[in-house]
Amino acid sequence: MKRKFSSLVALVVCGLAFAAQDQPDKGKPKVTTLSEKDITEKLDGKKAKATTVEVTLEPGQASTPHRHPGPVFGYVIEGEYEWAIDDQAAKTLKAGDTFYEPTGCLHRVSKNPGNTKTRVLAVVLHPHDTKKISTPEPRK
Repeated sequence: MKRKFSSLVALVVCGLAFAAQDQPDKGKPKVTTLSEKDITEKLDGKKAKATTVEVTLEPGQASTPHRHPGPVFGYVIEGEYEWAIDDQAAKTLKAGDTFYEPTGCLHRVSKNPGNTKTRVLAVVLHPHDTKKISTPEPRK
């Protein structure tokens, strides 16, 4: 009886593990810093940097609304990317599309609406002494 019960438990655990693999990870998108470079241009009279990141979003994954301390220039490398700033309507961008975010705007939608992985390349210009290039928007 103990052997049958142990086998049943093992089957249930394996079944749960396989079911979990089929569920997309709804956690935070993966952000990889590719480079940080000092630039000669100044932002508001301050020394500046350009930080390049790759953001990877699994199907259904989204980031929380946030702001950046400088302008952002983005490029969708692969997949689909649902994107919206401030009160503008959300747009679904596809591989090869680009976007621009002005300094301090609310990046309120950042989501992978598709069924495959999405990768976005973003270059953020920011003051040299900035500690974080993304600040989550406080919840209301």
